[in-house]
Amino acid sequence: MSMITRIGPSALVTGLVAGAVSAAALALAARREGRGAVQPLNATSHWLHGDIAAREREADVPHTLVGAATHFASTVFWAVPFEAWLDRHPPRSHAALLRDAAVMSAVAATVDYTITPRRLTPGWELVLGRRSMAGAYGALALGLAAGSLMSASWRRSRGFQPSSRESGSRAAARPRRPAMAFP
Repeated sequence: MSMITRIGPSALVTGLVAGAVSAAALALAARREGRGAVQPLNATSHWLHGDIAAREREADVPHTLVGAATHFASTVFWAVPFEAWLDRHPPRSHAALLRDAAVMSAVAATVDYTITPRRLTPGWELVLGRRSMAGAYGALALGLAAGSLMSASWRRSRGFQPSSRESGSRAAARPRRPAMAFP
């Protein structure tokens, strides 16, 4: 079975959960800063509409739908290398899973705001302060970890062949430490 076939469904679930958790954190942060709850997601549509998208306080199709779709596509994108890492390096504890998720979130933040062209950044800096943005990336880490746990549980409950992360084994030629048991 190819790696993408093995991790694809897990990455999708993990990414969608991470997207929901981080979107909720963005909404809470925006409200705390006196902004509209959907403003950070609207700002994410700045790749299409320009920086003026960040001024939209209310939900609408051109800004919120595009911003949300972009946000969730991004979280699924970051879930792919995260799930690939977990597939090759199964965490031994929930703390290790959370650590790995925090590292992936830090990589995402670094790429988003240092390497990525400004027009393709998440756009949150147009609406939120740095502290709130850091909180959103922290929520992304929690969402990646929670999504990964949910994905592993769902796969087991449906009788899917466990990934190496869940079974604790890989090819016999490459022995490894046993994986943690996911609830």
